[in-house]
Amino acid sequence: MTNKSSRRSFIQKASALGLSALPLSALAGTEPVQKKERLKVVCVGGHPDDPESGCGGTLAKFSAAGHDVKVLYLTKGEGGIPGKTANQAAKIRTKEAEEACKVLKVRHEFLGQIDGETMVNNEWIQKMTEFMEQEKPDLVFTQWPIDTHRDHQAASILTIQASLRVKKKFQIYFYEVCAGSQTMTFHPGEYVDISNEQETKRKALFCHVSQDPEGIYACGHEAMEKFRGMEAGVQAAEAFVKLNGRNNPSGIL
Repeated sequence: MTNKSSRRSFIQKASALGLSALPLSALAGTEPVQKKERLKVVCVGGHPDDPESGCGGTLAKFSAAGHDVKVLYLTKGEGGIPGKTANQAAKIRTKEAEEACKVLKVRHEFLGQIDGETMVNNEWIQKMTEFMEQEKPDLVFTQWPIDTHRDHQAASILTIQASLRVKKKFQIYFYEVCAGSQTMTFHPGEYVDISNEQETKRKALFCHVSQDPEGIYACGHEAMEKFRGMEAGVQAAEAFVKLNGRNNPSGIL
């Protein structure tokens, strides 16, 4: 069986059995997909740079294969530049996010919460649900709920709550950022080989000039890519925890 026909069979099985029946590594293949095989992929992050640093390689891989990928930033990073007002920081970081998404070749949107003041309540659960109803994703990447940053927690919980309310269900995968200092007790069961996407990911992350991208890598991301690659038996990888039982948030394995 050729790689292309093998990949097509994976997509067909995903359609018939549900995406949760297939490993993420099989879905994130490198062969171009036909239009009817395209998946809609959404990645939710608390701030500009979270999706890029946590799973930028995976997003680039899905996009390059022809899938429809969109990044949803919960905030514009208003509190992320010392010495700048919230509006000034938001303007700078919005531009950086736009450039990063161009590198990854993905669409993007901002949900409208404020950096450092994020909320998980009925109003924002409804807004996240409406966003997901409009996008109708097949796969959603979001932040791990056990994280030291409240905005990361909010991004995760709002995604989970939206998944319980949408008509078209989607499969959730959690990603990690700054393992140990932010993401805690993360035990992945899914890996995506980003050996060929590592440089694209790095270029996207380095669009976030205001966030000291060298420092972001120094906080462990480069080491994480190498370590997860060792676990997966490849040069570099990103790791994920799949939410098993899409209607049951207690089903995290």
